[in-house]
Amino acid sequence: MSKTFKSILVTGGSGQVGYELCRALSAFGSILAPSRDELDLSDANAVDVYLAKHQPDLIVNPAAWTAVDAAETHQNEATRLNTALPAQLAKYADKHNAYLVHYSTDYVYAGTGDKPWLESDTPAPLSVYGQTKLAGDQAVVHHCKNHLIFRTSWVYADRGNNFLKTMLKLGEQRDSLNIVNDQFGAPTNARMIAQVTALAIYRKLLNQPIESGVYHLVNNGVTNWYGFAEAIFKQARLNNLPLKLDKLGGISTAEFPTPAARPANSRLNVSKLENALGIKLPNWQQQLEYTLNSYLK
Repeated sequence: MSKTFKSILVTGGSGQVGYELCRALSAFGSILAPSRDELDLSDANAVDVYLAKHQPDLIVNPAAWTAVDAAETHQNEATRLNTALPAQLAKYADKHNAYLVHYSTDYVYAGTGDKPWLESDTPAPLSVYGQTKLAGDQAVVHHCKNHLIFRTSWVYADRGNNFLKTMLKLGEQRDSLNIVNDQFGAPTNARMIAQVTALAIYRKLLNQPIESGVYHLVNNGVTNWYGFAEAIFKQARLNNLPLKLDKLGGISTAEFPTPAARPANSRLNVSKLENALGIKLPNWQQQLEYTLNSYLK
């Protein structure tokens, strides 16, 4: 097999994960990262036309409806991007012998208990977002034999809209904040997701692919949203960012109701991916420091 792909389609290339994927995969082939004006992913016919014209032999799909609460009232839109689009890409990939990498979420699990979820655990999503993402995973498995599905959690980056940037903004504006402290998971930075994806794809180019299926791709370690915020502000102060914030408090999920239910336990076991690739995923604290330093440059 060639050591590069003819063309690589990255959906949502302007998003925080898509942007990093375009950078990380650029040595593996010509990158196609159409803007929304160039390709409306909500339009199934437009996607078919684009695929037929460009014929990518690698498709990397981080695009999704990620507005968790809005999905409760925009089910059709969420279903299109989270379920129908992955199914469409999977059918194309299988028909044209292309390789498909798709991204999923901790929200496919029920969030009970306190043990890290295994890929073999039975999903039981609590929200429309989680339900549509799970259906997308199932469509990829059903329709495409050559695929990888990476389930990740609490994604952030030095660009785009995410928890890190929201906290920094609020910390400059407010003297006190209350953050949920009973939902547990692993903050995971977009650049690490892209780097591990690149490693998995390189294995494919070497004809040493890891087995098709679902893998958890998150940083090691665990915290809650309060702990994540606390770590952000600690790093911000070490970097002399101007913060108005004086008091950071913790509150329960019940005290901060949202339209969509969130899993209390989003811990994901990463042993399957680490063993498949022969790597050790970095801890979330190290990656937060790295990402914040990049943001401040």
